[in-house]
Amino acid sequence: MGIVNVTPDSFSDGGRFFDCVAAVAHGRELVAQGADILDIGGESSRPGAAPVAEAEELRRVLPVIEALAGEVKVPLSIDTAKTTVAHAALAAGASIVNDIAASHADAGMWPLVAETGAGYVCMHMRGTPATMQEQPVYAEVAAEVGCYFVEQLQRLAAQGVKAEQVVLDPGIGFGKTAEHNLQLLASLSSLAALTRFRRPLLVGVSRKSFISAATGAAPEQRLPGSLAAAVWAVNQGAQMVRVHDVAATVQAIRLLEAIRRCVP
Repeated sequence: MGIVNVTPDSFSDGGRFFDCVAAVAHGRELVAQGADILDIGGESSRPGAAPVAEAEELRRVLPVIEALAGEVKVPLSIDTAKTTVAHAALAAGASIVNDIAASHADAGMWPLVAETGAGYVCMHMRGTPATMQEQPVYAEVAAEVGCYFVEQLQRLAAQGVKAEQVVLDPGIGFGKTAEHNLQLLASLSSLAALTRFRRPLLVGVSRKSFISAATGAAPEQRLPGSLAAAVWAVNQGAQMVRVHDVAATVQAIRLLEAIRRCVP
């Protein structure tokens, strides 16, 4: 899943693709590099980010989705917590809703997903982007995320969303300390193996601050850590990874797959 941030303030590449023409060109390039899905967002979810007005979010993302829907062959995902934005994006050519709030922010999201049959990424997050890093506390982070998935799948089913529409995202970096993120990554195989989920896992680790916390790397030097975490996630059972650096990640995962084929 290649990231297209149509924002001026995203934590890693904010502003680089804020212009519609630049964002469309970037999406086109990510597909050429091997992206299987494009995730298009108009509201930053970095820690401390302020909400974006609905009209502004629509202004940012709709032209990009409309243009890419007519050009690329891969599915488009709308990264939003707003039902109105998701509805407009699906009408414009998106087919997946990546909802970091898991419908906490807008009760209309799940009925929309049920009605349209869109794919749905259900992510775990404590609080909101503005508050999520204010001293997050867990007794056992992996166990709590697992329980959250069970509860959300039950709630989604009650709203008419079919299990096969849902992808689960443990929310690396969303309401979690660096240590929580490492613990979650260490427990991915147990999350992926839980038969009561029977749903794919999506993991987003690209360029996130826990990499610097663990390695001392400067923010602009997080690519090696991003690749290591992405390969680890796939090797532990994740079926999808959300990344900025598509070409490098594709190469790393292809090598993992080649090694796996040689395992006796």
